[in-house]
Amino acid sequence: MDKDLTLAALREGEMRLEGQFVYGSNYTFLAICTFAELKIKAVYKPMQGERPLWDFPPNTLARREAAAYNLSEALGWNLVPPTVFRLRGAPMGPGSVQYFIDHDPNKHYLTFEQKEKEPFQKAAAFDLIINNADRKGGHFLLDDQGKLWLIDHGISFHVEDKLRTVLWDYAGQEIPQKILEDVHAIIRSLSPENKLYQTLQPHLLAQEIQALKTRSEELVKNGVFPLPPEERRAYPWPLV
Repeated sequence: MDKDLTLAALREGEMRLEGQFVYGSNYTFLAICTFAELKIKAVYKPMQGERPLWDFPPNTLARREAAAYNLSEALGWNLVPPTVFRLRGAPMGPGSVQYFIDHDPNKHYLTFEQKEKEPFQKAAAFDLIINNADRKGGHFLLDDQGKLWLIDHGISFHVEDKLRTVLWDYAGQEIPQKILEDVHAIIRSLSPENKLYQTLQPHLLAQEIQALKTRSEELVKNGVFPLPPEERRAYPWPLV
């Protein structure tokens, strides 16, 4: 995949809707984006199709999808498929557009073999710092090369503790040093004068970026994957 060309296609290519994903709370479509000689499949989530949530600002879920991609890239983890927030030229108005990962829909976190879960420590750390409120088993994809991808980050980055995930496998274990180093490396960039902050600023509130920075600092300081909270629900529903 040529990442720059793929991002250009998602952001500027001619978009044609191919169908709708019917399992989900918000309107989500399969689209074809054509740019120069490139034609790719994409997942399009228009803002106007978002179901209002009582605890998240309205019309912000698509932007959080883009923020998750930007953060994954800044960390160098390449966990989130190329994703943009597209303002113009989309059939149902502004929304997130994400490169579609071809995968076996019958395979998900609860069916993966143990050897397939080896890279999941980064996924667990990623969900901790973005405060993912809905990490279901079906949000882990393996492509035909066996590479792990994470999707569906619309309800992340809240300032309050919202982590709900199926991935508690590492609870109480030490976080690998390389993961801590990667997270430590982005902390300074989450200050207003720096690039990562400015990249996230169109998508997140200032207090949400500050909360992201605080969570990153705490992860590095503690160095241990936390235990599931007892005072609130720690798992998403449904699990897949």
